[in-house]
Amino acid sequence: MNSSKQRWLEILQKARLFDHLSIKEIEVLAEAMFYSEFEAGQTLVYEGESGNELFIIVKGTISVSVKSEGKEIELVRLEAGDFFGEMAMLEQEHRSATCKAVESTSCLVLKSQDFSSLIIDQPKIASTVLYNMLKITGSRLSKTNGLLSQIIQWGDDAKKRAITDEFTGLYNRRYLDESFESLLKRCVRQHIGVSFAMVDVDHFGQLNKDYGAVFCDKVLLAIVEVFKSNFDAEDILIRYGGDEFSFIIRGTLEGAENRCKQVCTEVNALTFQEHPELRVSCSIGLAVYDEKMTTPELLKFSDTALYSAKEGGRNRVSVYQK
Repeated sequence: MNSSKQRWLEILQKARLFDHLSIKEIEVLAEAMFYSEFEAGQTLVYEGESGNELFIIVKGTISVSVKSEGKEIELVRLEAGDFFGEMAMLEQEHRSATCKAVESTSCLVLKSQDFSSLIIDQPKIASTVLYNMLKITGSRLSKTNGLLSQIIQWGDDAKKRAITDEFTGLYNRRYLDESFESLLKRCVRQHIGVSFAMVDVDHFGQLNKDYGAVFCDKVLLAIVEVFKSNFDAEDILIRYGGDEFSFIIRGTLEGAENRCKQVCTEVNALTFQEHPELRVSCSIGLAVYDEKMTTPELLKFSDTALYSAKEGGRNRVSVYQK
């Protein structure tokens, strides 16, 4: 065994993450990792990015921070033997914080696919690590004082504002761009079907010219209320921009199509006291997600279906057909 590997094992033996594991079991675990070094000031992971690695600090110090109101707020510093990135490894979620090397730092890195293999090949080792991970993470949270809790909440509030359309209360385009792929993959992991809809309010530009922006803002909000009433908390409603919207709809394609048709019916039934003669409508293009697709392909397919809905006379749902 070379000297560097021996040092890794000594660090891992002392790390709480590997409590109740023998030196031989720790060595098996170390074989599944790779070693990486980082310079002082180098960022290992960025808040909001996707990732699937767990980092275990062998040497050095890591600063963990979140961004709020344009400022970086440090939450904690981690030392040799500590770990971070566990949720990204386990759930393949976006990073919840930025982790930066305070000084020259080295880490052992475990990728999610390697840990999945470990679960199959070495279930005892994997279950012990998972137990320790849960225990340590819970302890970290319980020790969080009131001020830190406020900072974290402040950060969460800022994130919500960053991904929410202020006018409608729906998610915004930024949220779709940053989260689309992970939302689709989550449905695949849960064996749940998912469809994507692109939505346009018909002739909205002409409505603005004829009735004015103030009244048309009221029209948009009424339409958004129809959207909200036809979908539940599991579905994602997004203001794509202006009078364009999109839906990420869980469940079967048939169920998604029926709800979209109901949206068209209810939008067309809206009445407005200021202009009782006015009837508005929307067109919807719908495509079902196949895990072999890329996200740009799904966007393209739903947009193609939307074009078909408009060509077919508007005020209708069109489903993409390959």
